[in-house]
Amino acid sequence: MDIALQIIDSFLLQYNVGQALLLLLIVSVLGALPLKSMKLVGLTLLTFGAIFVVTPASMAPIHYKFLGLALIFVGPMVLIVGRK
Repeated sequence: MDIALQIIDSFLLQYNVGQALLLLLIVSVLGALPLKSMKLVGLTLLTFGAIFVVTPASMAPIHYKFLGLALIFVGPMVLIVGRK
């Protein structure tokens, strides 16, 4: 178990928190697409937008905050379009 955690740790040290969150966002949206639920995709975008905005600047570069703001605006639009 310790060896597996060391491998994961050495892999993740190459990336910052913003890049890890971006990867999780992409995986989450791709996981929600087969369900064909635009509501779920909109909520995912909105949630990750909020997470990007509240992430401290010391952990992720500032451009991830701007991405978060964009997702906060796009998420509700996708959610409203998905209600039809």
